[in-house]
Amino acid sequence: MMPRRMLSKEDEASASGEEVEVRREDQDKINRFSRLHSRLANLEDELKAKQKDKEDVEEVSNELELVDEDDKVPYKMGDAFLHLPVPEVMELLASSNEALDKDVAALEEKLSGIRDEMQELKVALYARFGRSINLEA
Repeated sequence: MMPRRMLSKEDEASASGEEVEVRREDQDKINRFSRLHSRLANLEDELKAKQKDKEDVEEVSNELELVDEDDKVPYKMGDAFLHLPVPEVMELLASSNEALDKDVAALEEKLSGIRDEMQELKVALYARFGRSINLEA
């Protein structure tokens, strides 16, 4: 059984059916929050994909360490596979890994900024509407 939380006077006023007028500025904040929430979800999906790509590149790099350096291995460039020497493929994988690191860092920075802005909007909207608004996803 969950402990009961005591309602503040503002929460009680909101819960008692007293409606707060939604001003244009409030609606703009709600719309902004909604757009940020949608963007956050898209960026989180993109981040997961980049992290998966990074794991894949690291796994391939580890596997190539077991291959004889004189061998040629297929490396995909665009839609074609080229047979390249292992050292060259290792260099290409290292540069791909660096690019993925930069992409991941940039996405994490964007996500952090969006989360901060969403938190500010939450504080403002909950202060105005109390329990009559639900911004939890």
